[in-house]
Amino acid sequence: MSAAVISYDYPLNERIRTLLRLEHLFDKADFYVSRDDRLDHHAAVMALFEMMDVTTRADLKSELLQEVERHKSFLEPLQNNPSIDLNALNEVLTQLKDINHILYTLPGKTGQHLRENDWLMSIRQRAAIPGGLCEFDAPSYHYWLHQDAATRRNDLDSWLNPMRCIQKSLSLILKLLREAGQPGPQVAHQGSYQQVLSGRSAQLLRIKMPDHSEFVPEISANRYAINIRFTVMDGQQKPRTAEQDVAFNLMLCSL
Repeated sequence: MSAAVISYDYPLNERIRTLLRLEHLFDKADFYVSRDDRLDHHAAVMALFEMMDVTTRADLKSELLQEVERHKSFLEPLQNNPSIDLNALNEVLTQLKDINHILYTLPGKTGQHLRENDWLMSIRQRAAIPGGLCEFDAPSYHYWLHQDAATRRNDLDSWLNPMRCIQKSLSLILKLLREAGQPGPQVAHQGSYQQVLSGRSAQLLRIKMPDHSEFVPEISANRYAINIRFTVMDGQQKPRTAEQDVAFNLMLCSL
């Protein structure tokens, strides 16, 4: 049985940064929607509002279409490679083509159905105020939170389901990207590690550490260089730089 690890993903361009943030928010929303407590469903609504903030800043549909096309153009020539599992490759290509079709036919801007919901937008506005969703500030939201769990979940599903194609698209893109890198053992001497990329193209940097490790990587990277500083958490003070050598696995992922 392999040892448990913690993965730290770091985006090397703005497009992957947006996809990672949305992946995190979809995962959080789905977790809270699956539960029954009204505070869990409140957390799901807050995650939904965060998704709106992220998607407002980018033409997400266009970004995803570009990524799907780029992945297809990379993978399709591999159909002539005898060392490739053709069944697995064709399955991925079929998924990419299906996603491409769904995205092309997706009407409007991502999350537009939410922006057209006046009640949700009023709640979103109140949520920006610290403590602004107390029952005396938002009685209709207080009422909604006190409906039975099934009613609340039906509403949450109706708000999330129109964005499931976005979730499916980014999940496949990130899965393919993560699988495109090979982990390489590295050592950060006295807690510090630098690497010049020398023209190597990468979209995502991944660090893997044993889950029992006391070290936390703080990453600064771009398309030219990687700088990693490992710190130690003590739970009270600001993390301090590790003074000893730290072994870790590094992946540079690109398609």
